[in-house]
Amino acid sequence: MKDDFYALTGRLERELRAGEVLLLELSAERSDFVRFNRGRVRQAGSVVQRFLSLRLVHANRHAGATLALAGNGDDSDSVRAMLARLRELLPALPEDPWLAIAEEPRSTTSERRGRLPAAQTVVDAALGAARGLDFVGFYAGGTMYRGFANSLGQRNWHEVESFDFDWSLHGEANRAVKTGYAGFDWDDSAFAAKVDAAAQELALLAASPRRIEPGEYRVFLAPRAIEELVGLLCWGGFSARSRATKQSPLLRMEHGEALSEKVTLVENTAEGIAPGFQADGFVKPASVTLLERGKLADALVSPRSAKEYGLATNAANARESPESIDLAPGKLDPHDALAALDTGLYISTLWYLNYSDRAAGRITGMTRFATFRVEGGRIVAPLEPMRFDDTIYRMLGESLVDLTARREWLPDSSTYGERSSAAARLPGALLRTLRFTL
Repeated sequence: MKDDFYALTGRLERELRAGEVLLLELSAERSDFVRFNRGRVRQAGSVVQRFLSLRLVHANRHAGATLALAGNGDDSDSVRAMLARLRELLPALPEDPWLAIAEEPRSTTSERRGRLPAAQTVVDAALGAARGLDFVGFYAGGTMYRGFANSLGQRNWHEVESFDFDWSLHGEANRAVKTGYAGFDWDDSAFAAKVDAAAQELALLAASPRRIEPGEYRVFLAPRAIEELVGLLCWGGFSARSRATKQSPLLRMEHGEALSEKVTLVENTAEGIAPGFQADGFVKPASVTLLERGKLADALVSPRSAKEYGLATNAANARESPESIDLAPGKLDPHDALAALDTGLYISTLWYLNYSDRAAGRITGMTRFATFRVEGGRIVAPLEPMRFDDTIYRMLGESLVDLTARREWLPDSSTYGERSSAAARLPGALLRTLRFTL
């Protein structure tokens, strides 16, 4: 696929006129998909798709389009026709004062191989491990391809083999446990252990649920709950544009507010599955430190923001949101989490998170799936869903006791149009207190 992409680039370069610059971006995959419901296969298939985005630049004007490629000899004609159409549009477009493209070629190649299972292996493993359970899930695995090329001579290629199996086990009265298994090298025993652990949590949910009064409780947030919390912070929390326009939910950190010294958050491109380059051709650094020991550090700066606000770009995407988020581990052994919690709430997942006061960093949301009352380091009862409302400065600041020493790798499981290449590596967190409102 790489050779085809570069060959197509060469043919299009010969079509250009004086002063024109062409940028090409390829997003493609070869993936197996399997959907399960009630412990049975409901849908299975494979997808091979290629999408090519073209952007023609001339005299500070630019026009773009995206086409689906067939992967055969017909592609050249359709792409050349689109290039001609973009050339026709350019004179009618206004100049873009914040246009910024990479003008000094930096070519890169990154290929990461995995040991992926055949779709039938996934089916056999799931049906065997989940026998007798209401198993609902979605498996996606295969190779993702990302490419960039421009007529200035730059060539970038990113290819990674990975899988993500996201599932939940369901009991009576809408009770459920959500978990998953993801990585690069499939292991039947590791998958079976994950299903077994979820089944044990599901059995605990069979007890009569307990309702607690609004108030403040000591809590342990599992990595998937932390994923929701950190994910919300990515809505502008690390964006240079949000800082410049005073819309950042971490605005108070620019004026002396801080989180716990235990919190160090990094955009770790080198160890993620997202490509190390972006649509304008800028190459990303291996990592960008966003929070360091509780203090606000570097922002994610897109090329457009760099030009508008007089900053240096670090090749952030147009949204200026992290794609390979990495929260440093703490010292708490996950096996000791309940003992360290002692008496409080164990929360596996959060959902419906939003800002109740964005400028103050105040967040509200609901508990979901397996949430338990813990007394004396033992789970004693499941809990009804509850709403929390608290600031990030308390949750990951004064209330943070410790983070777990082991982290979970959590890829974004969305497949809207294509498999996402975003992922997070996160620990669990023990909080001294979290405020619940109902």
